[in-house]
Amino acid sequence: MSHRRSILQALGAVSLSSYMVQVMSMGTRPLVPGIRSLKGLVQVNGSPAKEGQLVLTGDTIATGKASEVVYVMGNNAYLMREDSLVQFASEGVTGILRVVTGKVLAVFGPGSKRIVMPTMTAGIRGTACYIEATDTQTYFCLCYGTADLTPTADPSQARTVATTYHDSPFYVGKDTAAPLLTAAPVINHRDYELSMLEALVGRRPPFAGKESSGY
Repeated sequence: MSHRRSILQALGAVSLSSYMVQVMSMGTRPLVPGIRSLKGLVQVNGSPAKEGQLVLTGDTIATGKASEVVYVMGNNAYLMREDSLVQFASEGVTGILRVVTGKVLAVFGPGSKRIVMPTMTAGIRGTACYIEATDTQTYFCLCYGTADLTPTADPSQARTVATTYHDSPFYVGKDTAAPLLTAAPVINHRDYELSMLEALVGRRPPFAGKESSGY
């Protein structure tokens, strides 16, 4: 059975958008950079976004209610859900993703990258993660890979986390009277979404073939 067919059969009753099915059917052939799909209100630097539009360092991406966008930047791919705002920047050779608010699933290729969230900073390298950010709390699931997690309120509580399959999600708060990183469940992201994002940049996730395990 082909990798593509095993993924689609494992999903069973899960409802995929036609775009996700199209991408996953392409195996590991990468698509071009830029916005690959969108629905609802999506803006780049305050202007309505268009499919095929490039997303560049320095850009700000925002989604409205009941909105979603999938896009590729270099060897990274992103899925932003509704009511989200992110900004892209760089410092030397380090790419920076600033998640101001909202929900973002991302896969990253090799290279120095940093994610800045309201209550935490993550240094990452060749990994995947899901983020839900508000002013007071960040949810962070390192789906696979390695990340250096540093709470903003108390950097002395920093830790390095390595996972292979959604092993250590965290809530990261601001109250220094309690541990800032607390264990969390796996929420609001699925393996088929990670497979779709990795396919956009010509890769397969390390859990390929295990998608029926529940996430």
